[in-house]
Parts: sequence; structure tokens; C-alpha cells
Amino acid sequence: MCKIIKSEFNMDTCCVEIRFADNKMLSIDCEAVEDVYDIGVFERSELDWLIYNNPLEYAYHVLNGSVRTYLKGNHEHRLMD
Repeated sequence: MCKIIKSEFNMDTCCVEIRFADNKMLSIDCEAVEDVYDIGVFERSELDWLIYNNPLEYAYHVLNGSVRTYLKGNHEHRLMD
């Protein structure tokens, strides 16, 4: 796989977009992911935190099928300034 050079959440499309060094782009539809996993309000807020603060880790969990594992873990998030 090619090196990732940029990862960010696009509010206009509600997608996490990842750009690779070879100029290819991967776009993950966050709403579709939430629908597939049929998650509740608490889980949705956990994923939202991840989307805004660490979109690369979000993409990792989605692509590896480890979203449920992430949601079952204990997470300590820093408060945003």
C-alpha cells in the first residue's frame, strides 16, 4: 500500500478522506458506516470524536472491521479548547 499523506473529515460530504502519495484518494461515508453497525447515541458520539480528532484511526478501524472492538474499549478523550 502507498504512503498516506493526508487524512481529514470533509463536512460537506460527511466523509473521511484519505489521500495517498500516488494521488489516489479513499473516501469513507461516515453515515453509511453508522448505518451498517446500527449503533446508538453513545457509540455515535464516540465515533464522532474519532472522526473529528483522529480521522486516520477512524479509517483504520473501518477498513479493518474493528469498529465494534473500538467501541467496546475504554476511551479517555481530552477536552477540546
